[in-house]
Amino acid sequence: MAKCLLFSAFFLVVFSSLKAQDNYEIQVYGSDLVDAGHTMFELHSNFTSDGSKTVTDGMLPTNNVEHETIEITHGWTPWFETGFYFFNSIGSGGRTAYVGSHIRPRVSAPQSWKWPVGVSVSMEFGFQKAAFSPNTATLEIRPIVDKKWGRNYFSVNPTLDQSFKGPDANRGLIFSPNVKWSYDVTKVVALGLEYYGSTGPFFHYDPYELQQHQLFIATDLNFDPNWEVNAGYGLGFTNSTDKGIFKLILGRRF
Repeated sequence: MAKCLLFSAFFLVVFSSLKAQDNYEIQVYGSDLVDAGHTMFELHSNFTSDGSKTVTDGMLPTNNVEHETIEITHGWTPWFETGFYFFNSIGSGGRTAYVGSHIRPRVSAPQSWKWPVGVSVSMEFGFQKAAFSPNTATLEIRPIVDKKWGRNYFSVNPTLDQSFKGPDANRGLIFSPNVKWSYDVTKVVALGLEYYGSTGPFFHYDPYELQQHQLFIATDLNFDPNWEVNAGYGLGFTNSTDKGIFKLILGRRF
């Protein structure tokens, strides 16, 4: 319990001063890839219980909207995989729609290199409708570093976002860090914290209230190596961030 409190304090102090992922795929990545010749199917279900309530810059409000994202990832080699995303929105006021799609190739340092930490890099490119995201064509560059120490797991994703069409197209790379810590309470249940943020362009950071900062209390269930279950509730800390989100990830490897 002392370790849990220590790590909780670390997250709140260090990361409280760090735009978060769009609320379609809320996940801090680990470095492991899908095994070669195998396919992973995931459903990301996110419900915004306290979000924006008016149209802003042509984007529909997020309050009381359900996002359902289908992710299909195939492993080609021990060090290379490709993921495909299909974003969907369910809500009143014209918010039920297919939103967009992304493709995500990812490479990883092979285990044979015996590095002390897991390392991989993903490049996610795609489009989304302007009514759901003002930046309609984007590239995400996501380095991933993680490590398991005893019952503790730690992952850092210092993500960079580039918009090619939309209000951020001329702003350069946007820094959007994601961080996760979890603790194995039992062999099946892990509890922890996940942080999602965005500060704006490097060296030209947005004012704090225009940045996005979310902290999730989350759990992972590890009852079967072929299944992935992650659930949590997140709080937003600035006016630019949705204040309350429930999330659930269900995944199955074949």
